[in-house]
Amino acid sequence: MDEATEPVLRIAARVLLLDSLDRVLLFRYIEEDTGDPHWTTPGGALEPGETHRAAALRELAEETGLRQATLGPEIWIREEVFRWGGVMLRQQERYFLARVEGHDLPPELESAHAADRIQEHRWWTLEELEGSTDAMAPRALPTLVRSLLEDGPPQKPFDVGT
Repeated sequence: MDEATEPVLRIAARVLLLDSLDRVLLFRYIEEDTGDPHWTTPGGALEPGETHRAAALRELAEETGLRQATLGPEIWIREEVFRWGGVMLRQQERYFLARVEGHDLPPELESAHAADRIQEHRWWTLEELEGSTDAMAPRALPTLVRSLLEDGPPQKPFDVGT
């Protein structure tokens, strides 16, 4: 691919899913070009004609099996340019907050996760997030989660950087 090529725009919706213990569900991906792992929240690209909220609910159902989830407010926005699957992407994301009592992902999701390149999933406590050296998206995720837990959702979504 020619490096001068403009990145492909992809619009995405993500969900910061917290359980009753304030743990965050994250998925681990391996970057294809570098082999580096990173953790991120459930979510993905919007389908044609789909709203961000509808996409967040669909992605949450597809990736976690939660089909009756209630989304809370939109909390963050983010844009990042990266290579995925041999394509340079400029991904614009909106994050929504959702809470569940607790949730174990059904085993039948393993093949869908493999197709989406999800290597594993895990519920993280705030202390585990803050103590981790693993790459996370967004990069400031531990700080953002702490602020959310201490101060509640923001009045309006704000840009969290890459």
